[in-house]
Amino acid sequence: MNLDFGVHPLFSWYVVVLLVSGIVLWILVIPPRLDWWWRLANAACGSLCAGYGVYLAFFYYSGTYLVILQLFLLPAMLVVISVSALRGDSKG
Repeated sequence: MNLDFGVHPLFSWYVVVLLVSGIVLWILVIPPRLDWWWRLANAACGSLCAGYGVYLAFFYYSGTYLVILQLFLLPAMLVVISVSALRGDSKG
């Protein structure tokens, strides 16, 4: 595994954030009250985040890697939209 917080803390935290974002977005696919479009968007973005995180953690060995700023913003936006949609459904 390529995570070493003492030598490369930015890289290691980037991988952790990618994996956590992917897991959170996969969890937001579960509620059936959420519209199918948002569930699909959560699944796609969660797979992208988790897949890139797994690649960087286990298969990346040297060279350059991309710090994609959208991978910080997009999961946060999807979580806010999904949670607000679920809260709106629960109020009736």
